[in-house]
Amino acid sequence: MSNALKLGVNGAAGRMGQRVVALAHQDKALQVTAAFESASSPKLGLDAGELAGIGKLNVPLSATIDQPVDVIIDFSTPEGCAHILTLSKERKIPLVIATTGLTESQRADVVAASKVIPVLMAPSMSLAVNIAMKLVADASRALKDHSSGVDVEIIERHHRYKEDAPSGTALKFGEIVAAEMGQTEHKHGREGRTGQRPRNEIGYHALRVGDNVGEHTIVYGMLGETLEVAVKGQSRDSYAVGSLTAAKFLVTQSPGLYSMKDALGL
Repeated sequence: MSNALKLGVNGAAGRMGQRVVALAHQDKALQVTAAFESASSPKLGLDAGELAGIGKLNVPLSATIDQPVDVIIDFSTPEGCAHILTLSKERKIPLVIATTGLTESQRADVVAASKVIPVLMAPSMSLAVNIAMKLVADASRALKDHSSGVDVEIIERHHRYKEDAPSGTALKFGEIVAAEMGQTEHKHGREGRTGQRPRNEIGYHALRVGDNVGEHTIVYGMLGETLEVAVKGQSRDSYAVGSLTAAKFLVTQSPGLYSMKDALGL
């Protein structure tokens, strides 16, 4: 595996991090050489492979970069992302950011870091989700001047453990719709006597149920008909596979800020 890309995984003890480690280990083009967790994690020192259920890799969880790494995938928390961003910038290591829920300040730090290293940041690493985003852009553009007007609502479902709502993916869908159709208000849920629905509004509804890995439905409501674009994930592997694709793409790029559209050629 001397020619394999040396991969670091931030958030390697988490549900997504474990799947990235496991699937990267199956890919002959990749070698997991480093795994990161918070300095306060009780799992520091444990083997990333054993945590992922694939056997010992001799890659202990660490809070610092002390192994050779060509590219890092971040599936952690906003705080964990900020930490690995600083380390990646210092070491000039390309970084794939799959963590959502970043603050405006943290997002600004990502943009600043992309002047120094290649950074790919996306609300979803899924191929199907990113194709759905293209379809939503096309649908929104086509419906922009519909004579009866168009009401847009975004419904998303995720597992009970997800900490941010709406999901970063749902918010990205909303950004895409608004860029094409011009809505200026983003409404998160409704309650009470809200009155007639404003025409310049996109509604968001976040469900948190069981172990749902992610579903998004973008609803276009016209008078007399409805159009829906829906995408559903059956396992976390779709996100992990997408992040590996992103990592392979990113190591060949110059410093800059990239998206999954770039990695997937969309």
